Amino acid sequence: MPIGTVSSPYKSLEEAPRQGAGRGEISRILLDERSGRIMADLKGGRALVLYWLHKADRTVVFSRERGKGVFATRGQDRPNPIGFALVEVLGVEGREVRVKHLDAIDGTPVLDILDPATLGAGHG
Repeated sequence: MPIGTVSSPYKSLEEAPRQGAGRGEISRILLDERSGRIMADLKGGRALVLYWLHKADRTVVFSRERGKGVFATRGQDRPNPIGFALVEVLGVEGREVRVKHLDAIDGTPVLDILDPATLGAGHG
């Protein structure tokens, strides 16, 4: 179940960058009421955003463009189109998180937000 939605300057797949890290545009993540309450600890720094590539073609298993199976690419067309981006958190105000380096298009559902410092830290 999504926890929010991306509000992005990219209105189409063609406008979105291939990799978010190369662009400095600001996007907003608009969280649902439940998730907005838990964002107080994410004031700044970096976050890993997981999102659903809702415009993806889920029938694609081989990338003709790259000559590889989709699991060897970072393309959006894949059986389970889950995207991710390491973003810079510019600020949190209420249920809105302002970020840089998010390559998702406007209206993209956000699945989760993680503090990258917790990755690889084991269970808990």
